[in-house]
Amino acid sequence: MTTVGLISDTHGYLDNRVFEHFKNCDEIWHAGDVGSVTIIEQLQSFKPTRFVFGNIDSKEIQWQLPEHQFFELEGYRIWMTHIGGAPPNYNPAIKKKLKEQIPDIFVCGHSHILRVLRDEKKNNMLYMNPGAAGNEGFHKVKTLLKFSLDNRKMSNLEVVELGRRGLVIR
Repeated sequence: MTTVGLISDTHGYLDNRVFEHFKNCDEIWHAGDVGSVTIIEQLQSFKPTRFVFGNIDSKEIQWQLPEHQFFELEGYRIWMTHIGGAPPNYNPAIKKKLKEQIPDIFVCGHSHILRVLRDEKKNNMLYMNPGAAGNEGFHKVKTLLKFSLDNRKMSNLEVVELGRRGLVIR
């Protein structure tokens, strides 16, 4: 069994409560818009972490991280990217790739909208977006997801609310 903490759209801010909520996770997945090399270092030193870069990430971050992660875990084929759209309105580039191969779990960020649902038109693929955990964006509440995968079974799916996002004054 592998317990996963899923986060996205930190935009350079990492709430310290993430470490408490993810303390029992085996690994972390960050679905892009990391916003700072420091966040990469903090998460990697805490737990094994899989990242993708997002549209706000600097060239320095883009050199370190892939745009897409394709991997297998606990019998699931997983695809993680930042800008994926949402069922049935996927990003055009994603829609094209989904015609070639459909993962079991499709993870993305970008929208700042927490959403987990099955896409029945895509072989019942599970779509997961953890919302946004940073302070920038239109979301009102910072969110994360936690879940366990075990031999093609998902369990313990939990939405974690970190509270209202802080105001960023520039």
